[in-house]
Amino acid sequence: MVDISKDVLKQLFSKYKGELNKGLNNNTIKKTQKPIFSREYQEFKKALMPNRITLYEKLCAFSQSIVEIKPKQEAKEKLEKLIKISHLNITPISAISFSVLGPIFFIFISISLSLLLTGGIFFIVISLFVGLILIKILSSLPEIIANSWRMKSSNQMVLCIFYIVTYMRHTSNLENAIGFASEHLSPPLSLDMKKVLWDVETKEYSSIKDALDSYLETWREWNLEFIEAFHLIEGSLYEPSEQRRVELLDKSLDVMLEETYEKMLHFAHDLQSPVTTLHMLGVVMPILGLVILPLVVSFMDSVRWYHISVLYNVLLPLGIFYLAKNILSTRPTGYGESSTEEGNPELKEKSKIEVGPLKLKASPLMISMIFMGIFLFIGFSPLWMHVIAPDYDMGFGEESEGSVCGHSFCLLEYRMSKATEGPTYGKIVGPYGLGATILGLMVPLGLGLGLGLYFKLRSKNVIEIRNRAKELEKEFAAALFQLGNRLGDGIPSELAFERVSDTMKGTASGSFFGLVSMNIKKMGMSVREAIFNKKTGAILSFPSRIIESSMKVLIVSVKKGPKVAAQALINVARYIKEIHRVDERLKDLMADIVGSMRSQIRMLTPVVSGIVIGITSMITTILGKLGGMFPTGTGGETAMAGASNIATMFGDGVPAYYFQIVVGVYVVQVIYILSIVINGIENGSDKLSERYSLGINLTKSITLYVIIS
Repeated sequence: MVDISKDVLKQLFSKYKGELNKGLNNNTIKKTQKPIFSREYQEFKKALMPNRITLYEKLCAFSQSIVEIKPKQEAKEKLEKLIKISHLNITPISAISFSVLGPIFFIFISISLSLLLTGGIFFIVISLFVGLILIKILSSLPEIIANSWRMKSSNQMVLCIFYIVTYMRHTSNLENAIGFASEHLSPPLSLDMKKVLWDVETKEYSSIKDALDSYLETWREWNLEFIEAFHLIEGSLYEPSEQRRVELLDKSLDVMLEETYEKMLHFAHDLQSPVTTLHMLGVVMPILGLVILPLVVSFMDSVRWYHISVLYNVLLPLGIFYLAKNILSTRPTGYGESSTEEGNPELKEKSKIEVGPLKLKASPLMISMIFMGIFLFIGFSPLWMHVIAPDYDMGFGEESEGSVCGHSFCLLEYRMSKATEGPTYGKIVGPYGLGATILGLMVPLGLGLGLGLYFKLRSKNVIEIRNRAKELEKEFAAALFQLGNRLGDGIPSELAFERVSDTMKGTASGSFFGLVSMNIKKMGMSVREAIFNKKTGAILSFPSRIIESSMKVLIVSVKKGPKVAAQALINVARYIKEIHRVDERLKDLMADIVGSMRSQIRMLTPVVSGIVIGITSMITTILGKLGGMFPTGTGGETAMAGASNIATMFGDGVPAYYFQIVVGVYVVQVIYILSIVINGIENGSDKLSERYSLGINLTKSITLYVIIS
């Protein structure tokens, strides 16, 4: 037996410890060099996340640095799940800290400004009221952001399963199928799919199945069919029989489509009550309240036009918007349209418009700002005209030639205040003239037309391209059947495109296949280049993710032979037909609700508001003339004193000029919010459709309002 001394053991121990540390350090270096994929993920995440969320993250971090408010364990677990869904870089502690500190800071600033500028109790009470509501809203903001993110993601869920199933029918590889789906989906679901791959790449999970199962758990509360569909896809990997494997893949898409239809059916049935509530609280009751307001402001000198503006242009729109968001948050997942221009720089360029004979590219924002500026300049002319010429069209309360301003028609009509005390005592108030009120209509008209013009110009060119692509999508299933049959006959794909384009001449599909065939014959391109070339590719004229993915499936499958490609295209055609069938059934379900809300936007809101403005102007004029008919002297006789009291009782009232501006801006806000709600119900989170509908609704409805007013 060899006797080893302690010194020798220490030397051996230190030697091998050094070797072990060296090895560990090398591994650490390798690991620190590895996450190139991680950096790429962070970059595209930063590009996709909106600026408002970045600001929210900064405010949360700042609030936590001041004071840490810890939530309860149950609330903490819920917040962690919501933060994970929405990819926010915050913690539950920072979210709660901001939800408390933010409203406190708002209340302090608002009350300070109220005391400095007005000194009235109205704004102090409003500040406290809004601050308390903000605590509730900010504490639920992670949930609101997560719901918004969930709705955007859910719009592409059917397509996600479609892409994965389509790929796995010819190549049974889940990792490649998820990669294929992530390339063709719109954000944010594409970000989720890439993160699943990223988690495997960075060894957070040992396999793609573990990473995918962990991600799917975040959808358990909202979308069980999405999880079930993925489990069927995973199950197909273990099937020895090819027929059974394909059946499971088909079943996964069927599950997704059927469950989506059922959920939307329940959503349509349950939507009537909240939409009616939104209409009553946001449109009917506020507009009816406008009829009473002229009497209130005429008999209460302390109520000014800016009090009405705070109520109608700030608090009510925020309340309606919050109700609308709650309605949209109940919308089922798994169905909806996605924006065509997202991730497509060619289409983003199309959103610019050509101006003049030189066809110079101009930004819709610049054009609408110039347009809006001209109208606002005219609309505010009664104010700046009075500043330039204070004595012009001035009335002093004497009745002359049927008008207080001494003319048969008053343009501005500023008056000396009737108030015997208060902030308006001894000051000139107005404008009360009919001309000023008519000029004031240019303010809501400028806002409505300016915003409408911006949204319309920005979406006009792109929506035309999308409509053309949608026309192609409708008949694309039949075209793919024909293309698949040609490939099944053993015809090369280059010739198959030409044959199908000749057969379907005069249709959108014929035009698409004709472009592909022309690129192949005249420019000597391969099939891939003929379709996807960045300058002359056929897909540029028909930007559709379904068409794009179908063609990529063709290119991938044609490498395995024409028979495989033919079967892949026939299956894709069947899936497109099924998706279109469910799409049409869902539109039927939504038709009544959406039609009712459209009539509110296009007719009810502008017409009722316009009539109310007419009644309000009439009441204000009558009360003003009644006040001017009584003497305001302070003689000793009882009758004279009584008449003087009646004259002061009417007060100055709110000029119809300010009143109609407040109402007109409110009409613009209501139309804007209801248009977003309609688009959200019908199409989900589709920004292109939203902009297009806003452009049409704002221009038509505000024009109708101004004409009726």
